[in-house]
Amino acid sequence: MVIGNIYLIAAISIIGGGLFGFDISSMSAIIGTKQYLCYFNQGPNGPPDCSGPRSDVQGGITASMAGGSWLGALCSGFLSDIFGRKHAIIVGACIWLIGSTIICASQNIGMLIVGRVINGFCVGICSAQVPVYISELAPPSKRGRLVGAQQWAITWGIMIMFYISYGCSHIKSTASFRIPWGLQMIPAMLLIVGMLFLPESPRWLARNDRWEEAESVLALVHSKGDRSSAFVQREMQDIREMCEFERENRDVSYLELFRPRMINRTHIGVFTQIWSQLTGMNVMMYYITYVFAMAGLTGNQNLVSSSIQYVINVVMTIPALLYVDRWGRRPTLLIGAALMMTWLFADAGLLATYGHYAGPNGVGGIKEASWSVHGPPAKAVIACSYLFVASFAPTWGPVSWIYPPELYPLRVRGKAVALATSANWAFNFALGYFVPPAFVNIQWKTYLIFGVFCFAMFIHVFFMFPETAGKTLEETDAIFTNPHGVKYIGTPAWKTHISTSRVRKLEKGELDAKEIAAYHDEQADLGTVGRASMSHAAPGLSETPKVG
Repeated sequence: MVIGNIYLIAAISIIGGGLFGFDISSMSAIIGTKQYLCYFNQGPNGPPDCSGPRSDVQGGITASMAGGSWLGALCSGFLSDIFGRKHAIIVGACIWLIGSTIICASQNIGMLIVGRVINGFCVGICSAQVPVYISELAPPSKRGRLVGAQQWAITWGIMIMFYISYGCSHIKSTASFRIPWGLQMIPAMLLIVGMLFLPESPRWLARNDRWEEAESVLALVHSKGDRSSAFVQREMQDIREMCEFERENRDVSYLELFRPRMINRTHIGVFTQIWSQLTGMNVMMYYITYVFAMAGLTGNQNLVSSSIQYVINVVMTIPALLYVDRWGRRPTLLIGAALMMTWLFADAGLLATYGHYAGPNGVGGIKEASWSVHGPPAKAVIACSYLFVASFAPTWGPVSWIYPPELYPLRVRGKAVALATSANWAFNFALGYFVPPAFVNIQWKTYLIFGVFCFAMFIHVFFMFPETAGKTLEETDAIFTNPHGVKYIGTPAWKTHISTSRVRKLEKGELDAKEIAAYHDEQADLGTVGRASMSHAAPGLSETPKVG
């Protein structure tokens, strides 16, 4: 039995994103517990005053997962192109089981790091290919909410694992962290079983000359098996024309993404993922217990207060899933950057004005909590942290996964999204390693750094990131070239807009014959523009190709 409901397909495949969420909170809820600090202690004092790993080593432990994810994301492009989107995700889930087993059995810091690198390899594969898989199956008018559901799965994974870890923190043995690390294998098992019942990407099937299967999948997902549906036929025509054009140059390398006709899209996709990290959100998730310790919260009070932001993260992602296809990508990213900048600068100002140095041992013996603030200013710091999460959740969180797969043509999409996602993990690694020493050495100024990043991303998005909402994946190609396809001009990003009304009508079969004919003529013109752009991106392809 093959599942054809697009919402159920998305619900199963985004479990791959949930694995990343499980990893985040399995560290953030555990790194402040005495059991963890004493078992992996590198400080001069033994129990009960253990200080745990050195700050640079803790940064390395946390960042090791992102290091593995960087490599996994790059490799996922090859896996996806050879074996298909579906099977690449299954391979990733199997790797997660291996890594989680090693982490659960860790006897020392080295073993823990190795397990996290292996887990990261899985997260890299799944985080790169789940958005590609969903975007190649989803109808244009629903693509944003369906791909963005990956971010929602991440937030659920964070929240669920945090409360599991919080409950286990009361166990007075190493089981307090081994149980959560072992339980994170369960979602990977569910993902493996669920993916067996899902269809392969129709665009990948078509590119591998499996046309009957491709049409069957499109009909199953979009028209309850009716191959004669106008939308199915339109999609098949777009895919067929693109594949016929690409046939002369089937082999795609990462170098093609840096050719003149593709470099702009590559830079936009890569920076979408880089900026999502430089917001500082994952830093908040990994090290929130340090931040709240600076505000005077300790023990259970710290953990419970930290958990509130995970609930906020889950709830505030819902508006994006419901409305991101109406809001568009550009406004969502711009508003998110402006709001996050505001809360980060507010936190920096509060800590600088009302806080003080807490000494070399930090607050409560946590040396990373090297700055202390009390009273109403401490409550304001906590409130700004919550508002920061509430600003990220409906904006950069989901859109950073939605946007990159929409930028590229079929032939390079797998590797292009893999490259963009690898940039996410490279910066995740760098920030995970950088932040603990930063809290020790520059204290509140850490917030200033991320605030400046948010200002820079606002400017970058306004001038360089075009709107892709409501367009077919093939249609988006025309944004990046002029009507003659001879020289890069493209449409200025600030002049692009959402176009969903006719696409929605076509999906529902509500266009009459004249409207369908007009729509097809427009799409044919756009397809010619897009193919012309590709002829310059890939040397050896003809200027005026014959398409079937």
